Amino acid sequence: MRLARREAAARPGRNGMSPIAPAKRLHVITWGCQMNVYDSARMADVLAPLGYAPVAAPDDADMVILNTCHIRDKAAEKVFSELGRLRVLQEKRRLAGGRMILAVAGCVAQAEGQEILARAPFVDIVLGPQTYHRLPELVARASRAAGAVIDTDFPAEDKFDHLPDQSAPQGLTAFLTIQEGCDKFCSFCVVPYTRGAEQSRPAGAILAEARRLVAQGAREITLLGQNVNAWHGAGSGGQPSSLGRLIRALADIAGLARIRYTTSHPRDMDGELIAAHRDVPSLMPFLHLPVQSGSDRILAAMNRRHSIADYLRSVDALRVARPDIALSSDFIVGHPGETEADFEATLALVRRVGFAQAYSFKYSPRPGTPAASAPQPVAEADKDRRLQTLQALLRQQQAAFNAGCVGLTVPVLFTGPGRHPGQLGGRSPWMQGVYVAAPAALIGTETLVRIAVAHPNSLSATLIKERACA
Repeated sequence: MRLARREAAARPGRNGMSPIAPAKRLHVITWGCQMNVYDSARMADVLAPLGYAPVAAPDDADMVILNTCHIRDKAAEKVFSELGRLRVLQEKRRLAGGRMILAVAGCVAQAEGQEILARAPFVDIVLGPQTYHRLPELVARASRAAGAVIDTDFPAEDKFDHLPDQSAPQGLTAFLTIQEGCDKFCSFCVVPYTRGAEQSRPAGAILAEARRLVAQGAREITLLGQNVNAWHGAGSGGQPSSLGRLIRALADIAGLARIRYTTSHPRDMDGELIAAHRDVPSLMPFLHLPVQSGSDRILAAMNRRHSIADYLRSVDALRVARPDIALSSDFIVGHPGETEADFEATLALVRRVGFAQAYSFKYSPRPGTPAASAPQPVAEADKDRRLQTLQALLRQQQAAFNAGCVGLTVPVLFTGPGRHPGQLGGRSPWMQGVYVAAPAALIGTETLVRIAVAHPNSLSATLIKERACA
């Protein structure tokens, strides 16, 4: 899932009621994927009954939470750098007779909890991504304790069963976590060690949360999971269901105009899900389907458990089911053992598929993962060269896809003001940012526009008519 950094927005208390006389200030800094953004919002929901109200900056906060991600290189060092800045603010509060509680949450906390306490003993709370429902208890313990409180267990109870039923509105576009954890154990990835085994929420709980989000104003919901298409939560009869069936049920919610999901694994693209792309108009024609490499030999070394032939079969089936579907992917170059021939196979795959956008990275070792100790490391100079070559090809494909949209009439969900006065911004069905001269009254509507100009990362368009799509 893609990187994001957001601050917590205002949250109501449990049962949708604002806490009485909120007197404590909360600031949440989020690194990482959309799931971390969702988790940060739920942390704020959990703390609202204790009187915590979000603030935009950490300077005067009574509590600061760093919700961390361990996917990118030097993730822990970035956390310690941020903690160094916050330590100055914490000490300033102490000298003024107050207190700032510092908490480190998320995947870095899960993986390196003891190291955090050793290097930053001024941190009050360290908690993993599966235990943030316990935040009220941890805050109470930290307020009483002289030292830090750490909770990086994988609890037997499902955290979603212990979160408030109500949550604050997320806006016109909302995230909804339906699945967590991973059983795939790719050689380069820390997620199975930081998020734990795959768990799927029941369909009933997901549908109930989706209805609440729509009632609060959401027009688009993105379903989240480390392997979202591995979702197999209990359906209406108590038996395991599938993501394809869940999407069909979500599509029946009145007022929900758009459905998306991320991140998918090629092994879990089944016939029911591909059929949903064919049959459900509100399921957007954009799919992020990471392949990581175009070489079967490297895929085996990565323990991806799919072949290039498997991947291409899914791509071809999706394009038959939904001819206008656009694809995105992830690529890692320089995995241990990757040769020039392996890299050329990746370029060949990219040319064969054609991606509307993609994310590509140099391999960097994660402590504790199998690839970190694998033989045949690739030289940094070779990784740099390969990444630049791959990214140049991917940029060409993205530019070609955007250029191919010029002249098309497409529905855009307007989500807010654009870059210039009198302009609105929104998203196309294919996740491109679209900017249009339009009245503010159209915010929140899905409106037809004609694409006029393609830019490297966005589109400019003109209104077809000043009313929402039927």
